[in-house]
Amino acid sequence: MLTSLGLCVLAARAHGLAILDGVHLDLADDDGFARSCRQGRALGFDGKTLIHPKTIAAANAAFAPGAEEIALAHKIIAAHQEATRQGKGVAVVDGRLVEALHVANAERLVALARAIEALEGAVPGAAGR
Repeated sequence: MLTSLGLCVLAARAHGLAILDGVHLDLADDDGFARSCRQGRALGFDGKTLIHPKTIAAANAAFAPGAEEIALAHKIIAAHQEATRQGKGVAVVDGRLVEALHVANAERLVALARAIEALEGAVPGAAGR
């Protein structure tokens, strides 16, 4: 099953599509839902299909990028831009090699963070969440 899920994520990435992990059916199992969200995120899914509004906040918390991830993404993008300006194909960020595929993922993450920020700003009472 994990191989199949991974292939789905790869196909979505190859075509520039978002991909959602499957639904968690047990609405009384909050811990199981949280584990399912963590697993989906670890596998590379962008979010989770939901069947009840009570799971929205937990799914958003699990799949939204954190401040450290966003900062690293900006660092990766900037380092790669500088390397490109210098005629280099790769950069090193915090001792790790950064190539175009890492930059694409960083750009996707930054775009996601901006979209979330825009949506939260558009929702009355969402500020401060």
